[in-house]
Amino acid sequence: VETAERIGVSRTPVREALSRLAAEGLVDTGTGRTARVSALSRDSIQQLFELREALETQAARLAAKRRDAAVFESLRAEFLTTPPTTAAPDAPADDQRTYVLADALDAAIDDAADSAYLRTALRDLRGHLARVRRNAHSNPGRLERATAEHVLIIDAILAGDENLAAQATAVHLHNSLVNVLSTLAPNDN
Repeated sequence: VETAERIGVSRTPVREALSRLAAEGLVDTGTGRTARVSALSRDSIQQLFELREALETQAARLAAKRRDAAVFESLRAEFLTTPPTTAAPDAPADDQRTYVLADALDAAIDDAADSAYLRTALRDLRGHLARVRRNAHSNPGRLERATAEHVLIIDAILAGDENLAAQATAVHLHNSLVNVLSTLAPNDN
């Protein structure tokens, strides 16, 4: 009731939204009418990254095969001319250019892969990953390395090298996972 009143809608859409969030694992429902954001554990993050690796390496492989070179050349130029930001993902738009470029690369790969099923699976997964990104602390050194990793992925896609695109993506995701896990408290199982 409080949430519905706070955002100015009836209880039905709030109830439906919470049910969907619960079905997606983003919300835990308790007894009665309670709901809370589900916890991020080390195990759940590792499982998300296992799925992410499977999906994103395949998307990179397909993008290398089906790419529009102009799109990736433009992205490459932007990555090379934009210094990595040091701001957290929830910072003002001007301070998060690195994250905007990473999202643009994801979208370009998704489009180039040209698979509606893969795109849908990745979209659903990225809802979970946004929470992980938000909770990981900004690390300027990691942002610089991630930029170089993104450029390598782009180069592999531009070269049409499906295997290198998939492997470069896997290395990037491994490094991202290591960074995210390093920000968790030791008791976050």
